[in-house]
Amino acid sequence: MSNNGAPDSWESQADVIGEQGAKDDVSTKFSTLNVNAVEFVPSFCKPSQDNDNSDSPTSPQKSESGSTNSASSPVLNGCGDGGESGDGRAASASPRVEEPPPVPPAVAPVTAPLPVPPDVSPTADSWEAEADDPLLTPEDNNDVEEEELEQQEDGEIAKKIPKKKPVRVEDTCSKKEHVNVVFIGHVDAGKSTIGGQIMSLTGMVDKRTLDKYEREAREKSRESWYLSWALDTNQEERDKGKTVEVGRAYFETEKKHFTILDAPGHKSFVPNMIGGAAQADLAVLVISARKGEFETGFDRGGQTREHAMLAKTAGVKHLVALVNKMDDPTVNWDEKRYNECRDKILPYLKKLGFNPAKDLSFLPVSGQTGQGLLERVSEDICSWYQGPSFIQLIDELPSLNRKMDGPFIMPVVDKYKDMGTVLMGKVEAGTTRKGATLFLMPNRVQVTVDQLWSDDIEVTAIGPGENVKVKLKGIEEEDVSPGFVLCDTAEPITTGRVFDAQVVILEHKSIICAGYSAVMHIHCAAEEVTVKALICLVDKKTGEKSKTRPRFVKQDQVAIMRIECAGIICLEPFKKFAQMGRFTLRDENKTIAIGKVLKVIE
Repeated sequence: MSNNGAPDSWESQADVIGEQGAKDDVSTKFSTLNVNAVEFVPSFCKPSQDNDNSDSPTSPQKSESGSTNSASSPVLNGCGDGGESGDGRAASASPRVEEPPPVPPAVAPVTAPLPVPPDVSPTADSWEAEADDPLLTPEDNNDVEEEELEQQEDGEIAKKIPKKKPVRVEDTCSKKEHVNVVFIGHVDAGKSTIGGQIMSLTGMVDKRTLDKYEREAREKSRESWYLSWALDTNQEERDKGKTVEVGRAYFETEKKHFTILDAPGHKSFVPNMIGGAAQADLAVLVISARKGEFETGFDRGGQTREHAMLAKTAGVKHLVALVNKMDDPTVNWDEKRYNECRDKILPYLKKLGFNPAKDLSFLPVSGQTGQGLLERVSEDICSWYQGPSFIQLIDELPSLNRKMDGPFIMPVVDKYKDMGTVLMGKVEAGTTRKGATLFLMPNRVQVTVDQLWSDDIEVTAIGPGENVKVKLKGIEEEDVSPGFVLCDTAEPITTGRVFDAQVVILEHKSIICAGYSAVMHIHCAAEEVTVKALICLVDKKTGEKSKTRPRFVKQDQVAIMRIECAGIICLEPFKKFAQMGRFTLRDENKTIAIGKVLKVIE
């Protein structure tokens, strides 16, 4: 139709067509007006033709054209759908059943040659159909999809998910095992740079973005920082070169899906680091091998010790110690220096309870050059190290046992407003899906799941270990604070103010008696607590409890004490669910004690 412009009215056009007759029905389809709409409809007409052609001639608008269209016009909700394609077209449509709507090219290549003489036009019926077509396709596509789904799956897929698209994403999402990796260590050990380098090596940050970061960093005469900018996104963090909030990113290997949590190393931001470690399954302790830096990080005031200890308390199952900056001129891949760093820190990590045979490994790497991260360090640089690279190592770790079948539990790490309330966190146990009703504890607010993202990919169902964002209906963003827990309505999580706990005092100069107050970090919540009463001391070696009540506890003692919180928090006894029952006590920017909840009193 390209040369004889749009007709004055559909009828007059139809008359002209009637006289010319439809010589080449199929090929002209492509020269008609609404090309886009027509092109992708047949991908649904083909399959539904077999199931639905029995009732097709009853379609109200197209009954007069029943002869041409009966083969391909299923009736859905009383309005004929497939009328727009003649039988020739239906036959030539390629049988693509599984595709979601926006796949026009699938149909086009199959049909007859395209060059069309101007006078040849389709029949009158198909013109009317063309006119209706754009109105029908958008709504009806979903209906056709819905019917197909029910016929194929016999109603396996719940009606909650009318569209095929989200289901597909969910399938691709939950196949790989999700592992959350937290990078910890002293300030300036190179945690963000290693995270940025891993993303660059696995192709999660493209070359152009990195070049841009490198240019900007060079302008600030900080060119060695550009890799860390992939994770340190806000301006303050970039200017000072210090991570403040826990950065997030993800990368995938053949077997697993890893979420990187880049924790801050500075001692003023340890509370943020605890929040990051609470979500992790695997901790990477980054140690700088540069002369002087290792010593400051590991000595009494350094963060290397505290972070390793907090990671253990937060329930991290495996620790990988990366000896970073091996390419530094003061080190130059020297085996003596690597062994010195390892031997100094090993006794401390053993004391924390990491076992070198099972859940502790050491690797030499260079974050700035990327050696030892994705590929093994080449022989000519480092002949003495024969082990795997970092990503090979964490890919080969045994898989973690997750609580798939229990009630759904997700502590809230962070929240923001985006056309609704969006909560971020890691799923600790159970699964949930779009449209489910959950409780937000401790306030017991009933909420509905509106949308789900697992690492920024939209999905319809989430399972344990995934780092997710959940958009909720039924609650305002102001009414949520980090440390709240999303959980199953059937079995909501325990809440309480007073509980008994077994506590290990790590470092505290004076004694601790009843009435002592500190800040408790439990999963993602931080709460002011006071010691109500000391119940008994526990002997570290034998585990026996003292008969008399102690008047005080001091450093390196283990005690069972009754603790009272300022507000009501979500917690579980350690035996029932370890991840929700371990905590740390901090005071004056130091970690004083670690403990586990024995029982919730009220």
